[in-house]
Amino acid sequence: MPATPPQPRRTVAIILLDRVVALATATRRVLTGRDDVSRATWVAAIAAVGVLVLTAVAVIGLLRTPEKLTPVTLDAPPSLDQVGTPPPGTPRAQAQPAASSPAVPAPPPSASATAAPPTVGTSTRPTPTGASASPTPAALNADFSIADNALLSYGAAVTISNPGTVSVPQWTLTVTLPRETLRVSAVEGARASRDGAVWTFVPDGSAGQVPGSASVRVTFRVNGSSTGAAPEACAIDGTACTGLTH
Repeated sequence: MPATPPQPRRTVAIILLDRVVALATATRRVLTGRDDVSRATWVAAIAAVGVLVLTAVAVIGLLRTPEKLTPVTLDAPPSLDQVGTPPPGTPRAQAQPAASSPAVPAPPPSASATAAPPTVGTSTRPTPTGASASPTPAALNADFSIADNALLSYGAAVTISNPGTVSVPQWTLTVTLPRETLRVSAVEGARASRDGAVWTFVPDGSAGQVPGSASVRVTFRVNGSSTGAAPEACAIDGTACTGLTH
């Protein structure tokens, strides 16, 4: 008997197409053998067959172009021999610190903060040009006089003069009587105080000040005797009075 020629090898694509055709034929027979098949059922069957046909075509295309299915291969990491080991003594790279924003310089101190404090006891106020010191009051003069005599008393008056131009608000007049038994009364233009036989008179408020180039008058009465009772001494701010008789 002659040898039977070898059957051609069936590929996966051919087998898949045969299955799709057989499935389509069987579906058509089933649907044509039934009377109650609706139009929607026909549409669904045709769509299913179409999906199967498209799937078969896609599979066949992939099988004919196997290079598209080649998996992607990744390169192997380099070995330590390829990288190389750094020689001994080589400093390792250190992480650099993150760059920080430059520091903002502090503002310079103001002139008022750096100025040296004024020296205690010295005046910082400028002296006006041409200004002169206040004039010094002149020394006062005093003149003692007896105004009238009585049996056991007499009246006395002291005129205090200011030869200068500046008023003198304060002054001290002292009158020394010969005996402590003599008393002073009726004082006008001053206030009187006693220390033994010495009587002291001072201004009585602002009315007692002596204006410049003017005078004030102090009057009082000495009681106890009219004879041998004249003052032994009289002075204004330490300057002897004029007009005394001994």
